[in-house]
Amino acid sequence: MKKREAQSKSFEASLMALEKIVRELERGDLALERSLELFEEGVRLSRECQERLTSAERRIELLLQDNEGRPIISVFDEEMGAGLRLDETDEEADEDESVF
Repeated sequence: MKKREAQSKSFEASLMALEKIVRELERGDLALERSLELFEEGVRLSRECQERLTSAERRIELLLQDNEGRPIISVFDEEMGAGLRLDETDEEADEDESVF
């Protein structure tokens, strides 16, 4: 696959391709050369996916900074579906209805 084609693939498409490669390799009925080709492609896709996840994480970290550039750290509350900042009490969190 050409590098330009790989870069145009979405994260989901790359992940699906990686999963397909894993299934093929797990069957264990491939010739050595084909197994190596698939393994190399799988490593490339894995790295590409990891780079995209790292990039997305960095973007999220930038979005979740206060006005002084400090990260807003939250504990996820599964029942409420929202985070509680570690530096505020439950009462303060109830009063603040903003997203961040």
